[in-house]
Amino acid sequence: MKQVEIFTDGACQGNPGPGGWGAILRFGAHEKEISGGDPNTTNNRMELSGVIEALKMLKEPCKVDLYSDSQYVCNALSKGWAKKWRANGWMRNKKEPALNPELWAELLKLTEIHQVTVHWIKGHAGHAENERCDQLAVAAAEQAKLR
Repeated sequence: MKQVEIFTDGACQGNPGPGGWGAILRFGAHEKEISGGDPNTTNNRMELSGVIEALKMLKEPCKVDLYSDSQYVCNALSKGWAKKWRANGWMRNKKEPALNPELWAELLKLTEIHQVTVHWIKGHAGHAENERCDQLAVAAAEQAKLR
């Protein structure tokens, strides 16, 4: 399996509001930047979208080191919360529905194709790839605001 590094970030101007996501995919010396946005979304939706869209770029099953500053994404994947929500009909507990179930369903499907190892990194702390993903996400949010 190919070893790929993925760095992602999401941004939202207002929550909800115009939002964007950015991602960097790295395979050896090859690197690709992608981004996108939504005129009316939430920060968590953008964090999830960045991961989903980056994983969708992979053309074959890969070993992926995923780096994100989103504890929502990292914890739900690494601690098995998202799988538990899915098993419980997208409920967090007996009274609270899980938010963004359609995005979690898509992300879980992708993590079943790839071997994903999740790494949480502190945001806005000088991590070069995280800072670049933030720039991509903010620029995409700005573009989404114009739609």
